[in-house]
Amino acid sequence: MSERIPLEPFACDPAHSRGRCHPEPESAMRTAFQRDRDRVIHSGAFRRLKHKTQVFVYHEGDYYRTRLTHSIEVAQVARTVARALGLNEDLAEALALAHDLGHTPFGHAGEDALDAAMTPYGGFDHNAQTLRVLSDLEHRYAEFDGLNLTWETLEGVVKHNGPLIGPNAPKSEPVDGTILAFNAGFDLGLDTFASGEAQVAALADDIAYNAHDIDDGIRAGLFRLEDLKGVPLGTTAVEDVLSRYPDLEQSRLVNEVTRRVLDAMVVDLLDETRRRLKAANPASADDIRGLDHAVAAFSDGLAEADRALKAFLFDNMYRHARVNEMTAKARGVVTDLFAHFIAHQGALSPEWQPRLAAATDETARARLVADYIAGMTDRYALQEHAKLSA
Repeated sequence: MSERIPLEPFACDPAHSRGRCHPEPESAMRTAFQRDRDRVIHSGAFRRLKHKTQVFVYHEGDYYRTRLTHSIEVAQVARTVARALGLNEDLAEALALAHDLGHTPFGHAGEDALDAAMTPYGGFDHNAQTLRVLSDLEHRYAEFDGLNLTWETLEGVVKHNGPLIGPNAPKSEPVDGTILAFNAGFDLGLDTFASGEAQVAALADDIAYNAHDIDDGIRAGLFRLEDLKGVPLGTTAVEDVLSRYPDLEQSRLVNEVTRRVLDAMVVDLLDETRRRLKAANPASADDIRGLDHAVAAFSDGLAEADRALKAFLFDNMYRHARVNEMTAKARGVVTDLFAHFIAHQGALSPEWQPRLAAATDETARARLVADYIAGMTDRYALQEHAKLSA
């Protein structure tokens, strides 16, 4: 299916965007959402994802996924699903490419360490950090800080997992102060669900994670292809591939399995989302936002299988001794860097010194140190850490 499907009434229409924080003339060649996507791609934060890892530290090997390749894979899935549902592909792609811009070096290990170090100052959350990157930390344009993206893209970044306040929000998760402060000046409707495009991009993230973690985990020797036979999503895929291609080389077998896992998840997502859309019958993007449940979702059966696969990967990959050794070192690097730069703020790069001078209190200065570290690549963080003991 290669033809472009007309947008459904519930798709986000760039011609009726709620606008940008800083009004700008529209482009003569690109829609507002295409422009958002392009601004993300050309940002410094996006380029740095090349040397920010998912699981393996950058020097482990060139094959393993980075935040950049992961974001591209998420965008591919998001565009496919958005097109099939008649949603706006450009917005889905922009959200997929932007969703990891706030991640620290060293994946979740780095985030955990930075969150712990920032506990006296409000903590650290990669989703809120993505908003800081998009609205403040990127300094590329003459008339504003950040990328000045549309309301729809910023809404999707902040609420891709659902409402943050109100009856449909998780009761145990307080809203990050960065998000609340931004929302006070540019209301993102924190009590509603995000657009269908944002919901699709969030689930595309899950799909891409599962597929490439299977691939990376097997190629790294953390588990075997045959080990997936005990996992619901893996069993069917592995048995089908081995029965069809008993003599195929390992690398091709792995790719065939990951293709089938990815395809099964995408097909289920499309089927369940179409069922929910038919039941809800939304006539606009705002109708989707106003529902008391998500419209983009896996079926109950696939959601259970997804949890089982994630549990398998957690036990066999993320808790693997080799990975634990790497993540322990990574947490130590981030912890040491934070302590050093808090004590020696003059050691931050010269371009950061005006921001430090303008910071009004210790919490603001600590947040800038966190911004500085969060923006590092794995390689740069290791280089900076090496200087501490030189």
